Amino acid sequence: MQTAFEDGFEEKVEQFFNKFNTKRLYNKKEVIIRADDDPLGVFYLKEGYARLYTVSPTGQELTLNIFKPGAYFSLMWAIGETKNTYFFEALTKIELLRAPKEALVEFVKEEPQVLFEMTKRILIGLDGLLGVMESLMFGNAYNKVATVLIVAAKRFGKKEESGQVIIDLPLTHQFIATLAGLTRETTSLVVKEFEKKGIIHCQRPFFVIGQMKSLEKEAALSRQQQAHPYVL
Repeated sequence: MQTAFEDGFEEKVEQFFNKFNTKRLYNKKEVIIRADDDPLGVFYLKEGYARLYTVSPTGQELTLNIFKPGAYFSLMWAIGETKNTYFFEALTKIELLRAPKEALVEFVKEEPQVLFEMTKRILIGLDGLLGVMESLMFGNAYNKVATVLIVAAKRFGKKEESGQVIIDLPLTHQFIATLAGLTRETTSLVVKEFEKKGIIHCQRPFFVIGQMKSLEKEAALSRQQQAHPYVL
């Protein structure tokens, strides 16, 4: 059950960002912040989806987080005073608001409830990220893709009366691969196997999870129990 403050949190944060009259629109795949560049401020995502990603020395992309409306980013740089080493990119057409770093820091100092709610959301996100990290470190391709789909369903899913969950985020095989740390080819093989089993199906441009418990089993199975041939 949400508190009265939680209900008004988005409005309070948006009012703060609106003070600076810095609305900016980005098109799909447009880079918002480049790795090693200092951000121009702290961003509030009003509409659309964005991602945070890194690129390996061999050019492979790894998506580390997805932001949805109501999210804010470059907080590590603003509050943690760390150097930005990541790329931020629009996944869809997006609308952003921006506030100066110093103003954001003063805002959260003066509004402890806002800081608490921001911290709470960051920790919930971290919990999901740790689950993905565990899968990336110890799981095989099936564990990884299943974990990515489960996390996406929890964050962006809409449950239907039938019990199916529609992931309300456009996901391509290539994008799932960047989340799972796999090649697109391996990801496609795993996705097709899940589709054959009836666990998921594609309702373009979205994925639909028809059997969440089966998908959770795919995510939880240990490497020793797996007999699948596509292991990376």
